[in-house]
Amino acid sequence: MKSVEPKVFLVGETKINSKGLQAYLDYLGVPNWETDAPSDSEKIVEVMGRLCYRSFEPGLNPNVTKVRQGNKPYIEHIIEVGHGSVLEHAYLNFIFADVSRVVTHELVRHRAGTAISQESLRFVRLETLSMYIPTHIRENEEGMEIFVRTVEEMERLQKELSSLFELDKHPFELKKQITSGLRRIAPMGVATTMGWSCNLRTLRHVIEQRTDPSAEEEIRLLFSNVFSIVRNHFPNVFGDYETEMVNGIAWVKTKHKKV
Repeated sequence: MKSVEPKVFLVGETKINSKGLQAYLDYLGVPNWETDAPSDSEKIVEVMGRLCYRSFEPGLNPNVTKVRQGNKPYIEHIIEVGHGSVLEHAYLNFIFADVSRVVTHELVRHRAGTAISQESLRFVRLETLSMYIPTHIRENEEGMEIFVRTVEEMERLQKELSSLFELDKHPFELKKQITSGLRRIAPMGVATTMGWSCNLRTLRHVIEQRTDPSAEEEIRLLFSNVFSIVRNHFPNVFGDYETEMVNGIAWVKTKHKKV
């Protein structure tokens, strides 16, 4: 058995098509419009927001005589007034490694604005069982002994059954069938890998929900790690958050909920 903690990798995000955006700005009559957005994701949020009111500069819309300059104050206003739909235009792609099926089963509840790909234990053979060990178990000597002993026995059974069915002697289609059978005695806490993509509006909501002290410990740790990445990468979208440490994990909260 191997003890692990969830790991977060931001592997992709929205990228501006500069030629296409410039063509739109030329068409609109503001060819020199610029923004100080620190990322393409925050830039596309600003563009999509400004087009709603034609507020790239004063005069484009006769009703608009003054516009907010700069990406930070613009997005701060969007968040303050709850104009969250424009945050849906920016998409991020994560890989979560060493996360349990406990976590992945919780995450499928957040369907709106997400895309999910998960490591298939029908194809991937389990031998070493990696697992996150919750604090209450780690801090109890007897509980830890029972936990480790149980997982090691399940690990032994995986290897014993693989040997019994001589997995390496069969064609892939039969290997797949047998591997699918063996996963049925794998614990729900076994560590796996998930690809998880979402828009910025969804991510704000999930961070708020899943770092809350009432959430499951491992998923709290996962999304506190997600927040530590996006807070620095997208400072204008996540600048309104405050953190409070609860049981060693950050509780990420804001007064602008459900943007």
